[in-house]
Amino acid sequence: MENAIELRHITKTFGSVTANRDVTMSVRKGEILSLLGENGSGKTTLMNMISGIYYPDGGEILVGGKLVEIRSPKDAYALSIGMVHQHFKLIDVFTAVENIALVMDKHEKYDLKAIREKARAICEKYAFDIDLDQKVYEMSVSQKQTLEIIKMLYRGAQILILDEPTAVLTPQETERLFAVMRNMKHDGKSIIIITHKLHEVLEISDRVAILRKGEYAGTVDTAEATEASLTELMVGKKVELNIERPEPVNRHLRLSVHNLSVTNAEGVKVLDSVSFEAFSGEILGIAGVSGNGQKELLEAIAGLQNADAGSSVVYFPDDDRDSTAEQLIGKTPRDIRNMGVHLSFVPEDRLGMGLVGSMGMVDNMMLKSYGAGRSPIADRRAPRHLAEEIKEELAVVTPSISTPVSRLSGGNVQKVLVGREIAASPSVLMTAYAVRGLDINTSYTIYHLLNEQKKKGVSIIYVGEDLDVLIDLCDRILVLCGGRNNGVVDGRKTNKEEVGLLMTRLQEKGGAA
Repeated sequence: MENAIELRHITKTFGSVTANRDVTMSVRKGEILSLLGENGSGKTTLMNMISGIYYPDGGEILVGGKLVEIRSPKDAYALSIGMVHQHFKLIDVFTAVENIALVMDKHEKYDLKAIREKARAICEKYAFDIDLDQKVYEMSVSQKQTLEIIKMLYRGAQILILDEPTAVLTPQETERLFAVMRNMKHDGKSIIIITHKLHEVLEISDRVAILRKGEYAGTVDTAEATEASLTELMVGKKVELNIERPEPVNRHLRLSVHNLSVTNAEGVKVLDSVSFEAFSGEILGIAGVSGNGQKELLEAIAGLQNADAGSSVVYFPDDDRDSTAEQLIGKTPRDIRNMGVHLSFVPEDRLGMGLVGSMGMVDNMMLKSYGAGRSPIADRRAPRHLAEEIKEELAVVTPSISTPVSRLSGGNVQKVLVGREIAASPSVLMTAYAVRGLDINTSYTIYHLLNEQKKKGVSIIYVGEDLDVLIDLCDRILVLCGGRNNGVVDGRKTNKEEVGLLMTRLQEKGGAA
């Protein structure tokens, strides 16, 4: 089969760090190729060179059998290459068709009616479900992603790169995306998909290319692969792919949340009278389409978000429901800490809220404990020891524990944050997308760490986007839809279809805790 694009001996370095070394691989015409690798293995860097964001330090790129130079996204467009990034590049106040107009060739006449007709023809051809006159700010994540793909096709893309395309999609939305991808494949398009979800790799791709520590480890036919074999190729050793779910021990009430509501700065109620209970020695999962109140829920409990009048979050240090109960609403994070409530929080915004990007690992460890010291001179020995411990246990890829964390890959930043919060010995641990951007090996390390905390009696609230993981890891799952509690299901008895429907169809009355 003819190659759509071929890479020969591609190398890319950033200072002393080699992101890609001597990578030689190809993508065939009319195929879906999955690109797998651990965090820091160079997947995104390699794709950024194909899409013109980076320029290789060495090696050659051939498109359609011809040697080419891709020095900018404009060059990539001219070669019919398009990339849909995790963070969409759309203008919220524009309609879908107006966003499509932005990618027009400068020699093309601006005619919104003609653009709409061409875009509509693309939608019909590949079975896209989108309203071309809808404003972007009114769209779901799935619709925004669809729009990004339409933009690439409008520019004539024959080679499409999708970076973590299913990260925040429901199972139903993922199936629709896969149907579209198959339609594009049958039309001769070549698709490269970067993902950490191995079950999706096996479902959608024809072949799988593996990168390990920046080097090409081989390409296998998907029909001959399993999750275990792909993981072994990625990490160079066998990895046990079973998520443990021990039964809760000494389970007692830790948090009682009642009528929790949050109204944002625009006056929109993003969380509407949510009630539930969280218990020690239990993992409570929070499922929902992105933007349905997950962020506000955790931040309100942590004292980082103002809750509406009538909201209540009561903390129980033990199984005594009387005099020891503490009301957390109205308290700042410092107030909560001074009350003796050991609460750790891994926020969705890693660098904006969780860590200080300009600081290294040591200083970011100190942020959790500096207030406890009595000396005017900060003691850096304990934070340094903790930083070294996290670097070793979670395999954080960094030139030094003093390197600013903003220079690390997203997955490695997440490792630093999760490691620090777990090390604080919390009684309540809240995580928002704890394994987002992490490779399969590190993800299972995080699941193991969460289960170890569960065994110690910690109450864990786990906001996740992968329903397979939520169902395998969590004891109970609370589903948010439209900012409301749309039901609480037993993780041992539910399935993806039930949770997916609860995520998208609001019931007349939310489920009881």
